[in-house]
Amino acid sequence: MDENQTEMVRNFVLAGFSQTPSIEAGLFVLFLFFYMSTWVGNVLIMVTVASDNYLNSSPMYFLLGNLSFLDLCYSTVTTPKLLADLLNNEKLIRYDQCIVQLFFLHFVGAAEMFLLTVMAYDRYVAICRPLHYTTIMSRGLCCMLVAASWMGGFVHSTVQMILTIHLPFCGPNHVTSFDVPPVIKLACADTFVIELLMVSNSGLISTSSFVVLLSSYSTILVKIRSKEGRRKALATCGSHLMVVTLFFGPCIFIYARPFSTFSVDKMVSVLYNVITPMLNPLIYTLRNKEVKSAMRKLWIKIITFS
Repeated sequence: MDENQTEMVRNFVLAGFSQTPSIEAGLFVLFLFFYMSTWVGNVLIMVTVASDNYLNSSPMYFLLGNLSFLDLCYSTVTTPKLLADLLNNEKLIRYDQCIVQLFFLHFVGAAEMFLLTVMAYDRYVAICRPLHYTTIMSRGLCCMLVAASWMGGFVHSTVQMILTIHLPFCGPNHVTSFDVPPVIKLACADTFVIELLMVSNSGLISTSSFVVLLSSYSTILVKIRSKEGRRKALATCGSHLMVVTLFFGPCIFIYARPFSTFSVDKMVSVLYNVITPMLNPLIYTLRNKEVKSAMRKLWIKIITFS
């Protein structure tokens, strides 16, 4: 293998959004605003839940605090590199960095899928079995379910990376969007079986989790007979459904189909890597009186002590 081939194996070139520097500079400012908003919103929710006795003792808000932490991690896996590349003409990433980044992308992403499923179960118990809610959703069980979500994400990502690192990469080295499917397409080997295994792994997890979530929320609405009860249930679960749709929709689009490249793949990747983690805190706070009330109390405490 000559020197140029070795270089192609060791580095990937990430495709930019535009060949015009001014457009990429504008996108840098936009994505930086999204990333800063993600930090501010998710950290605010975590601090609010941790500082408020009622929210901290509630299973739903305990899970919400963990979801905010996952959103923060998920955005941080890819956004800093994206921002750096918008200011850099070369847009290179080393092979080992690419593998590490993909590992954590799938680790945190799958953990968030499992946690959203846990949150749907929490809402099911709260609405359909309210008298047993505090007994069933104890703090011990919540911690176990959160730990299981992280462990599930770790196992999923480990499988993905084992399938990826054994592939030979000898060129070309231009990646259209930062995710596993476009990277796999660069392998200089027959990847049909690997693609099927990855679709079965990622696609099955995202699609089955989404079906379980929708079934859970549908069961809640079916079991509630009164219109007033359904209205309250929709008010409670509406924010969850919005978050679930924003997160699972793009994931299913990318992973629950054979690995082929579409022109919208890059924008879909930006949606669930950059924009969705920013929107989640807004969705939960704007539709939740208890969180907004706790934030006001926190703000009053900060002003008082300052």
